[in-house]
Amino acid sequence: MAAMVALRALRWRLLSGPRAARRRLSDFPVPEEKPQFPGASAEFADRLEFIQPNVISGIPVYRVMDRQGHVLSPDQDPQLPQEAVLKLYRTMTLLNTMDRILYESQRQGRISFYMTNYGEEGTHVGSAAALDASDLVFGQYREAGVLMYRGYPLDLFMAQCYGNASDTAKGRQMPVHYGCRERHFVTISSPLATQIPQAVGAAYAIKRSDGNRAVICYFGEGAASEGDAHAGFNFAATLECPIVFFCRNNGYAISTPTSEQYRGDGIAARGPGYGLLSIRVDGNDVFAVYNATREARRRAVAENQPVLIEAMTYRIGHHSTSDDSSAYRSVDEVNYWDKQDHPISRLRHYMVNRGWWDEEQEKGWRKSSRKMVMEAFEEAERKPKPSPQLLFSDVYRELPPHLRRQRAALERHLQLYGEHYPLEHFEK
Repeated sequence: MAAMVALRALRWRLLSGPRAARRRLSDFPVPEEKPQFPGASAEFADRLEFIQPNVISGIPVYRVMDRQGHVLSPDQDPQLPQEAVLKLYRTMTLLNTMDRILYESQRQGRISFYMTNYGEEGTHVGSAAALDASDLVFGQYREAGVLMYRGYPLDLFMAQCYGNASDTAKGRQMPVHYGCRERHFVTISSPLATQIPQAVGAAYAIKRSDGNRAVICYFGEGAASEGDAHAGFNFAATLECPIVFFCRNNGYAISTPTSEQYRGDGIAARGPGYGLLSIRVDGNDVFAVYNATREARRRAVAENQPVLIEAMTYRIGHHSTSDDSSAYRSVDEVNYWDKQDHPISRLRHYMVNRGWWDEEQEKGWRKSSRKMVMEAFEEAERKPKPSPQLLFSDVYRELPPHLRRQRAALERHLQLYGEHYPLEHFEK
């Protein structure tokens, strides 16, 4: 800018001086003009041309294994030891077994609600294995595998879904809304996408405290349509927060297919517009998810660089027990993903190819894992519900007068009409 001003002044002096000193304007080269606008880095264009959607080829899907469990490029194999791979597999299959039992228990009226994780186990476990144990997790409501990988016991999963006296949330949350302070897993809340700006705030706090940690925030492609997602992406980029945004693109936002959810190239395509590093991975390939999350986590911590991962997968189960997916998709479609491209079968092929697993081990593990789940299930059913007195605790340090009056009113009411309530099922 200063150079252009100086050049114009020189021209003026030359043109206004003695006739012999005058020179033609063409004798002085004009520097190429470039946009100086502060909001973008670009070039000028002299043709009217709109940017067309879907002109650029789609973002590729990164994978490590094919569907038969063969590693495609040896340099991309994470070279996890046998025990680490077995932990991945056992967590995925144990989650699958727990899902089946709790889903049936809801259908039998034993619990009020449930959401399965069928088909998405690879996104949970692959990402969880790539994180540090101290990294903070903000889930949506289909990340039980992350918590299970971190060692959350089966009896607490069951206690939460049954809302019994062992539930750390004291029966106040609906089923599958897990949380665990010790395992750095923030309690799940129902409203869609509220966890995204919350996670960014936590990541900014970690940055300010100079903590060697990252935050990972899970959400579905449907949640990415919420305003909270856009606000979270923008804040994370402008504040340079150590966060990994992990989108599970499973094909459906409840009953809405992706074709009706957005017109662009998925969710990863939005990242560059916000200034986010972005990648799309095969969510049914646990190693691809592991590699992408590990590198994203490294960059987030080392460079305060937010990263967006879009894991392409498929929701084999219904959205929840309140949903009947046969109303909006075919049985053949579901069967394809269940039988031909499932994350559990792909990892099992890999282990069999390496000689780390066989049919006998598979049968033994399936039997023992079901036994563990059933024992926790039966124990949860036997336990009483939390005491009604807990309705008034854990909000204030000291119970305020209006809540003391409400508690006293409840006690009087139960003394008079207690026979009309199933108080025998509640802890005294």
